[in-house]
Amino acid sequence: MGILDYLLKKNKPSSSASTAKERLQIIVAHERSTRGQPDYLPLMQKEIIEVVRKYVDIEHDQVSVQLDNADDCSVLELNITLPDAK
Repeated sequence: MGILDYLLKKNKPSSSASTAKERLQIIVAHERSTRGQPDYLPLMQKEIIEVVRKYVDIEHDQVSVQLDNADDCSVLELNITLPDAK
């Protein structure tokens, strides 16, 4: 039975392989969503975070910056998750 168990384990992906696959899918989805956006957006997001941090303690992942283009108009959308007031 030891050989059969060994062969059956080979067919199943390991948990680390599944985790790596999921992470890669997330990275690919993120790259696809940022394709076509101007190069200045990451720098702008960093600067906005620095300004907001002067007044409120936030993390980098609490800020979302998106640029939407519709017809002759570009819309810059900024979402910041603020901590609860204490």
